[in-house]
Amino acid sequence: MRFGPVPLAEASGAIIAHSHRLPDRVIRKGAVLDDAALAALRAAGIQQIVAARLDPGDVGENVCADRLAAMFVGPGLSRSPAATGRVNLIADAPGVLRVDAESVERVNGVDEAITVGTLPDYAVVRARDMVATIKIIPFAVPSNRLEAALGAAGRTGAPPLALHPFRPLRVGIVATELPGLKESAIAKAIEATEQRVLALTGTLLPARRCAHEEAAVARTLGELLQAGAEMLLVIGASAVVDRRDVGPAAIVRAGGEIVHFGMPVDPGNLICVGRIGSLPALVLPGCARSPRLNGIDFVLPRLFAALPLGSAEIVRMGVGGLLKEVDARPLPRARATATVAATGIAPRSAPRIAAVVLAAGRSSRMAPHNKLLLPDRTGKAMIARVVDNVLASRARPVLVVTGHQAELVQQALSGRPVQLVEAPDYAQGLSASLKAGIAAVPAECDAALICLGDMPLVAGRVLDRLLAAFDREEGRLIVLPTFRGKAGNPMLWGRPFFPDILSLSGDSGARTLAARHAEAVAEVEVGEDAVLRDFDTVEALATLPERFRIDAPDAALPRPAAPRLRPSAEPVTAPSSPHADG
Repeated sequence: MRFGPVPLAEASGAIIAHSHRLPDRVIRKGAVLDDAALAALRAAGIQQIVAARLDPGDVGENVCADRLAAMFVGPGLSRSPAATGRVNLIADAPGVLRVDAESVERVNGVDEAITVGTLPDYAVVRARDMVATIKIIPFAVPSNRLEAALGAAGRTGAPPLALHPFRPLRVGIVATELPGLKESAIAKAIEATEQRVLALTGTLLPARRCAHEEAAVARTLGELLQAGAEMLLVIGASAVVDRRDVGPAAIVRAGGEIVHFGMPVDPGNLICVGRIGSLPALVLPGCARSPRLNGIDFVLPRLFAALPLGSAEIVRMGVGGLLKEVDARPLPRARATATVAATGIAPRSAPRIAAVVLAAGRSSRMAPHNKLLLPDRTGKAMIARVVDNVLASRARPVLVVTGHQAELVQQALSGRPVQLVEAPDYAQGLSASLKAGIAAVPAECDAALICLGDMPLVAGRVLDRLLAAFDREEGRLIVLPTFRGKAGNPMLWGRPFFPDILSLSGDSGARTLAARHAEAVAEVEVGEDAVLRDFDTVEALATLPERFRIDAPDAALPRPAAPRLRPSAEPVTAPSSPHADG
């Protein structure tokens, strides 16, 4: 691949290295220069650009990333489409990630242009967490280098990454008692254990108490097995100091065996791992009473994920097992993320993105009808279908901006978990509704997806693709969908641009701001024209798909408005209704 300054006369088919904002268009970094782009650059007085030109045998960045990702996607994982030479791998469910570190290192050692970054081996992840990213650094890689990387990834015959999903196990707890032991200490231990079990998709059977005696503990373990327990945990009133102590001895007396006593993890040294038949049976260390990361958080995820846990696995936990100074919470409290069992390092949390649905307009092009309230052949109003599609996505919270006929819009959305936001000056134009919605986005949200109330065909899966493209670290702060290269809606805006949106006026939307920030724009080609289709005229309604068709707008004219109700800032709480994905 040749890279550097190129005269326009020699740049046809080259890949432009830096974005150029021209008077009538933006040519973005990574675009392949065609005749139209070259003509626009000449018209702007540009005679030379910095570009990459592929040599015979070079493979483009997206093709490279795509082929390499196919080698890495193991069970329980999915992947994003290749874009800008990057593919992200995503967990399909909560579970434990296994990483073949040697395979990853072999691939990264092939060429500096090819990189693979993953979470640590045995990382505990949630559904939709990113577990790995494959990035091709330049615009292309020689084919022989790509083939070498593919060979390195496939050397073992199995994908280097695999997710082991958690099983929803029923867990029984025996809490032993001794004279003088505070009730609060027992309750605290049970509460912390329950939080861990719930975080791993399990359920906790009612905890049982008994005396701190071998026979009593053994009898209670048997009762829990009869109650359907699939994992047994003993919370001792006194710490275990030997394999023959009360807790371990009770497991053996109940027909079980001790697999390993102790572990090279601190806090957590005094754990005892055993089993009764095929079911795990553990005596927990005293530190299990704390929600902070400790040895039990190295053990429970593996058991819930049906991964091997014997002496060989436990003795290998020492590297990274010193946790006394690790400031991490394994439990899903506040904004804490899932723990990583091997190191205590939490995976990067997904950004929180709100959706703002604009439903305040006067529908002037379809007057006297309000297009948002017209029912289709299923009986669902247009605004209800739009909101249901948004609710089918991962965007939360969902804010609906109301103005014209606000009370009727509220009625059409009855039962849906949305927050209504009033735009009192909606008659001043689109910007008034937009500003009201942006101003209501909670402070903890990183971005907002701006959805139009008259675009009922944009499905939740399409919205999720836009959410997935947003990336603060990569600088993808504005996301817009395209169909065959033409920009559509909805658009996603990162919080850094909220002040600019709040300064808009008149009937202009936020799209005018995108041209000023070309480097922050990520385009997502969606492959369907729904992102280009709004329905603001009677003629446009006639082009809706059959089951969404609105046959006679005149017959569907809403009844006169009831006395005006001030939209609440709380979620609508009428009886719930099903939500569809368009």
